[in-house]
Amino acid sequence: MQYWLFKSEPSAWSWSDQVARGDAGEEWDGVRNYQARNIMRQMAVGDRGFFYHSQKERAIVGIVEVCALAHPDSTTDDPRWECVDIRALMPVQTPVTLDTIKADPRLADMALVRQPRLSVQPVEPDAWRIICAMAGIDT
Repeated sequence: MQYWLFKSEPSAWSWSDQVARGDAGEEWDGVRNYQARNIMRQMAVGDRGFFYHSQKERAIVGIVEVCALAHPDSTTDDPRWECVDIRALMPVQTPVTLDTIKADPRLADMALVRQPRLSVQPVEPDAWRIICAMAGIDT
């Protein structure tokens, strides 16, 4: 299993919106960055991810699961763009803020710290475990 982070502006697509989609999940569409698209191409069904609210909140607020492999993004006719589908698994007990992540030297190499604008990011297993502990989630 691999781990990921999905960033969303809560005013555009929030954790509540994701939860409302139920087990069917939702396309992680609208990504127009080649690096993020290529990251989604690496994902497997069952991989886990952090759901991160960007903008004002800047915090991990939930755990999601990849439920469909990369496929054409339905929001465009351009065949270059693909997306995966994700479904909500659980909220975190304690949101983990970007400031908290940046303050922990064990997480200094995270893409969220090094490449904060990237909307879909890999998360190393050690970072996954550390953040899950911060969030009150058993791994």
